[in-house]
Amino acid sequence: MDNKTLAREILDNVGGIKNIKSAQHCATRLRIITKNQELVDVKAIENLDKVKGSFYNSGQYQIILGTGLVDKVYEEFMPLIGQETTAKVEDELPGSEKITFRRAIRIFGDVFVPIIPVLVATGLFMGLRGLLTQEAILSVLGLTPGDVPVQLIQFTQILTDTAFAFLPALVAWSTFKIFGGTPIIGLVLGLMLVHSILPSAYAVGAGEAEPLIFFGFIKVVGYQASVLPAFMTAIATATIEKWFKKVIPDSLDLILRPFLTLLCGLILGLFIIGPVFHEVENYVLAAVKFLLTLPFGLGGLIYGSFGQLLGIIGIHHILSLLEINMLAKDGWNLLNPVGTCGNVAQAGAVLAIAVKTASNKMKQIAYPSALSAALGITEPAVFGVTLRLGKPFIMSMIGGGVGGFFASIFQLRATGLGLTGIPGTLLYLNGQLPLYILTNLIAFATAFALTWVFGYKKDDTL
Repeated sequence: MDNKTLAREILDNVGGIKNIKSAQHCATRLRIITKNQELVDVKAIENLDKVKGSFYNSGQYQIILGTGLVDKVYEEFMPLIGQETTAKVEDELPGSEKITFRRAIRIFGDVFVPIIPVLVATGLFMGLRGLLTQEAILSVLGLTPGDVPVQLIQFTQILTDTAFAFLPALVAWSTFKIFGGTPIIGLVLGLMLVHSILPSAYAVGAGEAEPLIFFGFIKVVGYQASVLPAFMTAIATATIEKWFKKVIPDSLDLILRPFLTLLCGLILGLFIIGPVFHEVENYVLAAVKFLLTLPFGLGGLIYGSFGQLLGIIGIHHILSLLEINMLAKDGWNLLNPVGTCGNVAQAGAVLAIAVKTASNKMKQIAYPSALSAALGITEPAVFGVTLRLGKPFIMSMIGGGVGGFFASIFQLRATGLGLTGIPGTLLYLNGQLPLYILTNLIAFATAFALTWVFGYKKDDTL
């Protein structure tokens, strides 16, 4: 008897769909909450091939199947009762239907849907912290940065840093869930990728730390705040885990599958995918340095258009080194005013969608995502809205490019780094604040108008 037939026989003998409230599973047992215990044919179930016994406990009818087998039967059982164990992304992948770029982007976006609320909250926390801890704001209250209690700073750091420090763990968890792996294994794999022993990619990018060197030549850093490396590692590892499910004997599944999955995933992430992205970062750094030297605003136009892609790819950390070097050498940051235009353009594109859409669900996602982007956190806007829809992302790139062009023409220079959008105004209290506001309004308005006219129809859905 195959697993699908076994699942169907169990369903028939517990009284059918109408007698089931919900179903779960543990390491060895399929746990079913039934409406009427008298409709369950215990004897018939226990006589089924592969069933090792059953019993009632705390309102649950628990069927003993054993390690490994219970996972497989559960995956067959849940669709029979009208519930899915995963988002069935397998239907979107090669093998069942030819994958397209749009379908791949939609899958990528689906991974971020469960994560969006915490990213929006973090964006708000970061915006408020940036405003309330700046010297210009504190001076209005007759205070200086030294007057702010250390404990308050530490408290705000917990609010603002946690989600992004462990973003790879959230991405890996959601990716495993979407791609049919075990979500808790994905979560642990993501946590391994940001383990405290691994130097932060931001610290390495800023020149404050050195990468770990394995085998004499492989440079390894943590994935803190990275997206695509964790996403790719999780896809590959979830695929490996599903293969292990098929080849590992059920009696050894509980021991071997998590062990081998995490081992393979960590090796893949740290020694293959990570180093590849590290090399890409070096080329990106050289390219951005070159762009900043181009005349007539061309560098601002190009970087303002395509800089948003660096955050998606997860190689934006290296630019911190360039910003710090500029500040140390001349006291000015020429990259910030160009980069912030892309963030504000995302806010404009998403706000256009929020206003124009006929979908209440879309409005619920788009409005807070637009606010978060205006405060400098674009992940909810990008992964939750514009990238999934396609055209609005292109419109935001154009808006960012137009804004970046004017930022270069106006020769905008920030006095620091790390703040963009509305909080970024505090970096331009050097006589350039009006030009900074004007530049960002241009980026915002361009993306808003293009999205409204060309990039989005009111009936489009995610």
